[in-house]
Amino acid sequence: MKRFNHFDATSIEDAVSLLQKHKDASYVIAGGSDLVGCLKDKIWMAYPEAIINLKTIPGLKEIRTDEDGLHLGALVTLTEIAESDIVKKEWAGLAEAARRTASALLRNIGTIAGNICQENRCWYYRYPNKIGGSIDCVRKGGKRCLAVPGDHRFHSIFGQVKKCIAVNPSDTAPALIALNAVVKTTTRDVAIDAFFSAEMGSQSTVLDRDEIVTEILVPHPAPGSASAFRKLAYRKAIDFAMVNCAAAITVEGGNVISARICLNGVHNNPRRCQESEALLIGQPLTDALAKQAGELAVAEAKPLLQNIYKVQMAKTIVADTLMDCAE
Repeated sequence: MKRFNHFDATSIEDAVSLLQKHKDASYVIAGGSDLVGCLKDKIWMAYPEAIINLKTIPGLKEIRTDEDGLHLGALVTLTEIAESDIVKKEWAGLAEAARRTASALLRNIGTIAGNICQENRCWYYRYPNKIGGSIDCVRKGGKRCLAVPGDHRFHSIFGQVKKCIAVNPSDTAPALIALNAVVKTTTRDVAIDAFFSAEMGSQSTVLDRDEIVTEILVPHPAPGSASAFRKLAYRKAIDFAMVNCAAAITVEGGNVISARICLNGVHNNPRRCQESEALLIGQPLTDALAKQAGELAVAEAKPLLQNIYKVQMAKTIVADTLMDCAE
């Protein structure tokens, strides 16, 4: 690991000032479970000159409920969310997503903001700059995505974004999307549907370089609502998802009146299944209807040779997650 300057920010304003001072040569650190690996492997084209520690800023680790919903400070850990009785009672899908992320040790340090802000996963992009040097894929300024003709077993089944087929790795992202969350930053409130963007190069969100997530707001679910989360991973305990899914539905008079479904691990950004959502409205949620929703969720899939298996996975996980909500 190369040398860099380390700053303990005393406030949000202090952290933003440090980011602006060091411009494109700085990063913030919270839990560090993603950032430290990037530093050790030197995967970025330019090594940062400054790391700004957010853990020294007070007031970013609170879990509370208010009239407008659940407030999660940016530094709340995944373990704290998974074990919170408040979260499990009303936002069960989010609690389960946090519980299924990584390993217990990583959940103890990994934060909710870090989980949704981590960079996309691809072994070509993440290849360490060690023996043989770095691999210049399109995400690092190269001319093409090396996964397309190479090893793409865990990559996108819904095509490319700027030639890249890496997938978003977050487990909490689909749960937050299903629950219609809002990401609060130092400059604005961003609806969770608009927060993720693989158009931004190496990063996976719309955040500006000097913008920091401060809080996530998850609205109270309506009466008759339920949420759920499922994940399929190579090794159940610790791996990133091959496919995961979150859903939130509201039932009134025996029929679905609202639905939000999100897949992840299948595209550069978390993928809302809006046609599947529309199918459910006005009907009782049955096993047959859930299976139809699963079929619609993958109707536009364009898998490659090595990852075609993920189409069936995605289809099935949507149906199973919906039936978890029905229960």
